[in-house]
Amino acid sequence: MSDHESEAQTRRKRIDPQLKAVGWEIVPFVEGMPTATLSRHAVEEFPTANGPADYALFLDGQIVGVIEAKKVSRGAAGILTQAERYATGITGSPHNFRGRRVPFLYSTNGEAIYFHDVREELAVSRSLKKFHTPDALRGLLARHLSESCEWFGLNPDFPKGFRPYQIEANQATENAIAQHKRALLLAMATGTGKTFTVVSQCYRLLKSGTAKRILFLVDRRALAAQAVRAFAEFEPEPNQRFDKIYEVYGGKFQKGDFGDDEPFDSKTMPEDYLLRPEPKHAFVYICTIQRLAGQILGREAAFGGDGDDFDPDIKQLDIPIHAFDVIIADECHRGYTASERAIWRETLDHFDAIKIGLTATPAKHTTGYFTDLVFKYTTEQAVRDGYLVDFDLVKVKSDVRINGMFLKEGELVERIDLDAGKSTVRRESLEDEREFTSTEVERAVTSPDSNRKILAEIKKYSDAHEERYGRFPKTLIFAANDIEKTSHADELVSIAREVFGRGDDFVEKITGKVDRPLQQIRKFRNLPSPAVVVTVDLLATGVDVPAIEYIVFLRPVKSRILFVQMLGRGTRKCDDIYKSHFTVFDCFDGTLFQYFKDATDESDEANLDEPTRTISEVIDDIWANRDRDYNIRCLVKRMQRIDKDMAPEAREQFEALGIPEGDIGKFASQLPTILKNQFADTMNTLRKPQLHETLVKYPRRARSFFRAIENVDSVSSEYLIRDGQGNQHKPEDYLELFARFVQNNPAQIEAVRILLERPADWSTEALKELRQKLSAAPERFTVDVLQKAHQMRYQKSLVDIISMVKHAAAHQNPLWTAEERVEAALKQVSEGRQFTPDQQQWLDRIRQHLVVNLSIDKDDFDIMPTFDQAGGWGKANRVFEGRLLDLLSQINRAIAS
Repeated sequence: MSDHESEAQTRRKRIDPQLKAVGWEIVPFVEGMPTATLSRHAVEEFPTANGPADYALFLDGQIVGVIEAKKVSRGAAGILTQAERYATGITGSPHNFRGRRVPFLYSTNGEAIYFHDVREELAVSRSLKKFHTPDALRGLLARHLSESCEWFGLNPDFPKGFRPYQIEANQATENAIAQHKRALLLAMATGTGKTFTVVSQCYRLLKSGTAKRILFLVDRRALAAQAVRAFAEFEPEPNQRFDKIYEVYGGKFQKGDFGDDEPFDSKTMPEDYLLRPEPKHAFVYICTIQRLAGQILGREAAFGGDGDDFDPDIKQLDIPIHAFDVIIADECHRGYTASERAIWRETLDHFDAIKIGLTATPAKHTTGYFTDLVFKYTTEQAVRDGYLVDFDLVKVKSDVRINGMFLKEGELVERIDLDAGKSTVRRESLEDEREFTSTEVERAVTSPDSNRKILAEIKKYSDAHEERYGRFPKTLIFAANDIEKTSHADELVSIAREVFGRGDDFVEKITGKVDRPLQQIRKFRNLPSPAVVVTVDLLATGVDVPAIEYIVFLRPVKSRILFVQMLGRGTRKCDDIYKSHFTVFDCFDGTLFQYFKDATDESDEANLDEPTRTISEVIDDIWANRDRDYNIRCLVKRMQRIDKDMAPEAREQFEALGIPEGDIGKFASQLPTILKNQFADTMNTLRKPQLHETLVKYPRRARSFFRAIENVDSVSSEYLIRDGQGNQHKPEDYLELFARFVQNNPAQIEAVRILLERPADWSTEALKELRQKLSAAPERFTVDVLQKAHQMRYQKSLVDIISMVKHAAAHQNPLWTAEERVEAALKQVSEGRQFTPDQQQWLDRIRQHLVVNLSIDKDDFDIMPTFDQAGGWGKANRVFEGRLLDLLSQINRAIAS
């Protein structure tokens, strides 16, 4: 038993093998031994003025470290002070760090290892998975963090194009590293350029010497491909791209990952760089967490070992803990299953490195690992600063999605057998009524009519969008699943092609199950078709398609992280289409938004997925009396879940293994009492290996999926406008807010006073001020949003901003479009006048300009191409015989009247 293991036994059985495994030769101290010849040696019982040190580490003839060892039953964290005492008692050492005569201190009990680099006064001790190799210590000795961090302050300049918050993020990271923090978190909203920011950070870390070997960790090959290209395109120095200054390596990519249109060569990481890190190496290695986990922990740890992001050539490697100086974990919030999250942490914990987490959505499990949140830039800040766009909400109300389905006796359905190896689809009439809850929709039953009507409702909005803007809105639909035989994604694609009626290429599915999904993503981003894409979660994170204007939630979501990431697909600006906002369709009558309304950025995920322990481990914990009551409750819950899911033949198997009548549910409910009264006998049953295997591999009940082909859904929708504070308003309520704003603020907004009181002073500057003041209001009164509100409230499209203000001030004022206003103004100015053909040509040009700009100034004639190309102000003024300035004043007044 380890409790009775002596310190000497711990050293021989546990500590010595660990030191030898990383390259230290263990030798006993002998009086007069030539220490100058010791190069990679751990000397036992090395004498000091304060007593013998358990191990003294010698490197190139000099003592560089002291290890204090205790027996395995002792804690390792609290005994570093003893190592420090021996370090102060060493004689003849050239080192002196505030009295300590070696730079490196260790404490261990054979299981846990703690390390302290005492050279830096602010450095704190940390735990290690393994001891450093001799080469690792040699590399540490050659570097001094405080000296390399001085470079940051001496080089504050960033490449052109950097945004202020990106510079702040880099500086915050550098300050934290200089303060010896080693687990940092950067929270930056989706679409604000996390990758661009961190590429710059990598350059500065390498340039300063703070890091030599950097690992950039992602969880999808698509993101790895994007990162490799981002490093290759970044120019940190004039005419010098990153990958020409420092080496950049990627993982294993497939043909087409970078696109057929732009061939790109990614260098594969040399295995020797991982196994034998050297100070001369200076690189960035971009790798998936799945691949690295497989290399550290074995293939079985590579998150299931299949799927699009699995690398079949993974082999386990003996990678030392100092392989990387800095590890950057992109999208570190990722909510894998709980067991995968344990693998994710174990993989990161293997390395002795500064760890930097990047996320848009910090959660408790994220901040629990990356403990120092050094920088935060939210979506709200980015929208306010003009780097992202906000959204409006359409609540789509579907009776099926809210209340579920009640199928009547005799109703015709299609039953799909979900048993493995079968593909039976039968039409049948229900022999009795059946009721399905809303949570069972698309899991146990689907209503084609519901899906069709929801998509038809969305088409109404897309048709109106296309009529208004001249383009169909790029639309991303999140389906509930993409499961064999019952794929909701496939169902939506089929129905959407029918509803939109523009051919198969117009609507596509992009999930992990399609051929070459990365190429499909590029098509969605770069080509007109597909215009509608159905996905599940492949496009939820890390994929940049700025032109997306519609996000459709037909997938129920309980994870705040996933929800925010899904929304993030629409927040990116797209100047090519002058994108000012995007629209979200909540097909659960707005309940998704209500559910997440009060969620904070630090809240945890709602669902931690599968438990991390096996059922055998739970039973072993009960047997060993480890938190017995808790583990009994866990076992009861596991067995009750099995009871609900097992096939009838499973009862026979359980009965043969000692479960009375094979009734696992009844057995589970009685288990606490049985264990209390008959612990030994019951545990003999529970500990049978055959029972453990059956509890995992028991026959499952036959499952069926129903297509309710005669079900009729009731679907409607309501458009809500989202203001700058995140509140949602019906169009009429939003316009009432606007009316109060106009009526209460003429003194603060000069342009409003001009429109209401002094139309003769109307000018381009007044219009500019009006737009700025309205959009900066807490309610976000942008022209685009106000036009949409007026269209929905008054069925009047493209109302001009002047009409909006005047109508808000007094409802009897008419609502005009810009064309109607300009036509009326020019008619008023022209009344009773005759214009020459040349003058009429210039008036036509003025009309075109006014429809877009609603005001005109003298300077416009030498700036705007439509005027400048015709001769500019000089020519125009001559045509109007020197009276053009007076005419423009009359036109502006008429426009504002």
